[in-house]
Amino acid sequence: MAAPVYTLGINAYDHDVSAALAQDGEIVVAINKERITRVKHDTGFYSDPVAYCLLAAGITLDDVAFVVRNSYLLPVQELEAVFRSYASSKIMTARDRAQAERSVLYCGDDPRVVDISHHLAHAYSAFAASPFARGAVMVTDGVGSHREDVVESVPPHCDAVPLARESESYYAFEGKQLRTIRKAWLAPTKSLVNDDFFMMAGLGALYSRVSSYIFGHWNRCGEVMGLAPYGRQTMEPLVELEGDDLRLRPWGPDLCHPYEGGNDHTWKHSPHRRHWEDLAWRIQEDTERVLVRRAQRLHEEVGGRDLTLAGGVALNCVANGKILAETPFERIFVQPAAGDDGIAIGCALYGWLELHGGERRAPMTHAFLGMTYPPERIERAATRPLVRMTAQRRRGAEVIEAVADLLAAGRVVGWFDGGSEFGPRALGHRSILADPRKAAMRDHINIRVKNRQEFRPFAPAVLAEHAHEWFVSAHESPFMLLATDVRPEKRAEIAAVTHVDGTARVQTVHRATNPRLHALISAFAARTGVPILLNTSFNDRGEPVVETPGDAVDTFLATELDALCLQDILLVKRALHRTLRPLLRRYKGFRQGMRHDALRKAAALHVLSQE
Repeated sequence: MAAPVYTLGINAYDHDVSAALAQDGEIVVAINKERITRVKHDTGFYSDPVAYCLLAAGITLDDVAFVVRNSYLLPVQELEAVFRSYASSKIMTARDRAQAERSVLYCGDDPRVVDISHHLAHAYSAFAASPFARGAVMVTDGVGSHREDVVESVPPHCDAVPLARESESYYAFEGKQLRTIRKAWLAPTKSLVNDDFFMMAGLGALYSRVSSYIFGHWNRCGEVMGLAPYGRQTMEPLVELEGDDLRLRPWGPDLCHPYEGGNDHTWKHSPHRRHWEDLAWRIQEDTERVLVRRAQRLHEEVGGRDLTLAGGVALNCVANGKILAETPFERIFVQPAAGDDGIAIGCALYGWLELHGGERRAPMTHAFLGMTYPPERIERAATRPLVRMTAQRRRGAEVIEAVADLLAAGRVVGWFDGGSEFGPRALGHRSILADPRKAAMRDHINIRVKNRQEFRPFAPAVLAEHAHEWFVSAHESPFMLLATDVRPEKRAEIAAVTHVDGTARVQTVHRATNPRLHALISAFAARTGVPILLNTSFNDRGEPVVETPGDAVDTFLATELDALCLQDILLVKRALHRTLRPLLRRYKGFRQGMRHDALRKAAALHVLSQE
């Protein structure tokens, strides 16, 4: 039997640095750097996620046939040449620089290492992971590669000057062959790294500008989407399509109340909140309208029934639902890490298909691409002294039934199962789960458990075989990337997961790909008649989703979660916990500080093997 062919993909130096490993053309492990370092959207050098992938697969870098990288800033080889003589702490910390200098990948000339351009990597992450034999690809994000760095051929009618940046890219594919249909570009800028990319004239950039205006950060677009249904149509469109050209209206004097910082209380009670809600509605409606028209045009050019999406804008599940409902495309595939973390998947699959010459393999049916932690590590996390002091412990086959009892009684449970999900959505391996029936549960989790704004919606995880009974759309949505209407007669029954506009960001759960969550929802349905659970990511506000058993225990102790299921171990808090919770929150901060110190002093491979 031939030895496996491994290809490694890397999203380098960008926000959401990540790595993905493919074995014979199938992604077997993928991770964001933030899950390891516990720094949200972590940037910098990529040795942590690379080491994680190699450790999970039980191989070394010598076993890898090709390493394919991308950074939207510059080709990685050029960028690393700059970093050798340019200290940028915003991108390369002292620890990153020390790791880089020890790495054979940094500023090297290994012939296995290839750099590709940004939208090409996005496109491979979409079509090559899809179940479709042929179809179309839409890539829309904030900013991509410079024109002079674009790898694929560009039709002459939509070419641009060398320093223009990618904004939108449209392709057709059949099998593993990809053809560029057209591109939309951002006008050149004078700086090498433009921190204010969101001031550029592109759809994704504009959405990020609104995010910065409303919430003080360009990368809170998901919150803008959640806020939009609270707004009204009080503003003129921010963007229009004139043929293939995008025309942005000037940022006028009516948009002069940006969020100036503070806390949730000051944001919630700001005199400008209504203005922000209306602006969120405006940009969301504009985005949906433009994307629907772009998809209709693409269908005219490509035909067929199947569409794949990638780029940060493809995380807009409401717009995705509109594309499916209002265009001739009958099926849509969006892989779970559609943003820049998913660049690593595209790079790994490019390495297999283009550099190795392999054929497309099985499509991506689940996102559970993290390593599985051994029982002894889970046991060690569950038996810490503070855990024994503040929580009761059960274990065994009856755990699912016990968790279903807790959920039906209104308790909120942290759920840790197998390998972590790749991408921003919790899909039932690193989730917080709750009863979806009462609206008060939404407020309790937002305010008391996750410490975030009260308007944020939650997703329903529904048994796939019952989804049509509760939701208008019958389309599969295993990655929580399609929004649809809740059936009007069902909205009061699942009020905690029905947004203010009657929609929900649905996750369809299959027994074959998520057996334990499927069994838990089934047990909950047997008690309540509702085959749905409220599902949200297992993290405290401002933190990445938990990765290790220790991360899960830390968050369990520091928040108002009632219980934690670690595989077949169930921890339920004692009354003493409420008294000790302020101390436990400080203890969590201490442990994270210790972990950051360890990361600065040790190689990632060693850190990942210890708790």
